[in-house]
Amino acid sequence: MTQGPPETIVIIRANGARKGSRLGPGATPEAIERDAPSTPDALAELLGADLTAVNAIIHDRLSSSVALIPDLAAYLIDAGGKRVRPMITLAAANALGGATDGTRMLAAAVEFIHTATLLHDDVVDESVLRRGKKSAHKIWGNAASVLVGDFLFARSFTLMVDADDLAVLGVLANASSTIAEGEVLQLSSANDADASLDHYMRIISAKTAALFAAAARVGAMSAGGTAAQADAFEAYGRNLGLAFQLVDDALDYGGASAVMGKNTGDDFREGKITLPVILARETGDDDERGFWRRVMGGGEHRPADFEHAVAILRKRNAITRTIDFARVYANAAREALTDMPDTSWRSSLTDLADFVVERAH
Repeated sequence: MTQGPPETIVIIRANGARKGSRLGPGATPEAIERDAPSTPDALAELLGADLTAVNAIIHDRLSSSVALIPDLAAYLIDAGGKRVRPMITLAAANALGGATDGTRMLAAAVEFIHTATLLHDDVVDESVLRRGKKSAHKIWGNAASVLVGDFLFARSFTLMVDADDLAVLGVLANASSTIAEGEVLQLSSANDADASLDHYMRIISAKTAALFAAAARVGAMSAGGTAAQADAFEAYGRNLGLAFQLVDDALDYGGASAVMGKNTGDDFREGKITLPVILARETGDDDERGFWRRVMGGGEHRPADFEHAVAILRKRNAITRTIDFARVYANAAREALTDMPDTSWRSSLTDLADFVVERAH
């Protein structure tokens, strides 16, 4: 039986919640949705002109003589995403003295990388919804979505070059390749009903946490932070990204599509073995394990299977336990910034860790 997150994935510097933290144990997905704070909105307000400048860079670099490119890219970029990753880049820089023009270019590059991966993912997963709207590939087709995603990747590297910092370029380039590796690893292990916890954590560490980690690290680097400070922000981002994905995977079995911006049950239908399934499988009986092998391993789905899957997950407390895993990583993200200057920037980033557990977007 799994007792807690594997320490080989990320070093947890502390596991206690701060006084007054809302990350209490046993929160259900319904409570998460009902009581979620608007921390990203508060951080966006704090960033003010910096975030406005990043949005201007994003729309400027979307320009192309091929009209389909800005039309399709803007459709997703302007669809209500909270810009969490670029905001982390900006906040990390401000926490260490201030964002520069280079920081703002890097923040835009981070958003382009993220958007490119979403366009590609929706094609691979055949997703119908993204951010509460019809997925881009459902409107423009798979080929256009993939190629515009490629355009955004190329634009992100142009922005990195314009930031004129080879070390930072290396961080984001490595993150981009790691993300791709994570997506391929997930694709290659789809419908593997026996996928292990360590395997799952490898996937989400690569496909989600790597960009959070890089976004935070390059923000610190762009502000002239020390190697130790850059390491601390990278640890913050990596832990935050793991918490983010764990909650997202829990909400796929217990959230409302209006809140998540995508259909509930997508992971189940796509045969993705996520932590709720792993936990339920490990503690379930033979009949339940047979069910998981049929629907996740064999891909044999019947009309009532998703509802039955949710019932098993709740019976085995797998959704709540997944959120408890996320809570450990969120607390570690907050603790990673303990030695940073005690400013509103640090507070906003630690509050964001609370938000990520209490609401996945």
